[in-house]
Amino acid sequence: MTGKRALVTGVGPGTGTSIVRRFVEGGYDVAMIARNEERLRQLEAKIGHTQAFPVDVADTARFDQTLDRILADFGPPEVVVHNAVGGVFGNFMQIDPAALLHNFQVNVMSMLHLARRTAPAMIEAGSGAIVASGTTSALRGKSNFSGFAPTKAAQRILAESIARELGPKGIHVAYIVIDAVIDLEWTRALRPDAPDDVFIQPSDIAEEIWHVVHQPKGAWSFNVEVRPFKENW
Repeated sequence: MTGKRALVTGVGPGTGTSIVRRFVEGGYDVAMIARNEERLRQLEAKIGHTQAFPVDVADTARFDQTLDRILADFGPPEVVVHNAVGGVFGNFMQIDPAALLHNFQVNVMSMLHLARRTAPAMIEAGSGAIVASGTTSALRGKSNFSGFAPTKAAQRILAESIARELGPKGIHVAYIVIDAVIDLEWTRALRPDAPDDVFIQPSDIAEEIWHVVHQPKGAWSFNVEVRPFKENW
């Protein structure tokens, strides 16, 4: 253990893994949360200073038990990055209401539980950071995003509420809006003819999260937007 600890949810093959790598490179031990146990175990074996905690964050009881284990065995994290995401696409007549409810569990309720469990140690220390990775759906509700945008908007407002509570106590809370198509195997398959500079690199997102987490207390950001220079916004 290096002495500095971070917790990252939603450790998939793109952004989540890049966030883990960046914090390990920066001298942190990282607790990794994701549903896919096999992939987490592979990452744990490949990347030093990591520990896998497989769980579905939408399963509140099991998620809470996992947080118990993390706090007891890994230790209270100084940095928490909530990168887990649930989404379904379609207009309000097409989506399954149950899917929207599930996405609310992943995007909003799991962040609430995560913050409630990890903030007390940060408050006692007078320092720490909680960051949520979001999208432009947090700022606008397009027709076919009815099963996704409401949950991301709620997530951003929850993060702002937490930030206003914890900021004066020395804890930096921020929301990172990713206005881009992330460069992943499946997104490339959807846009095989798109030029490279249309995509945002997961490592660049991770670098910005690292930067925000380590901003000086006299110049904290809350709303942070990242996008490729060619993104039409």
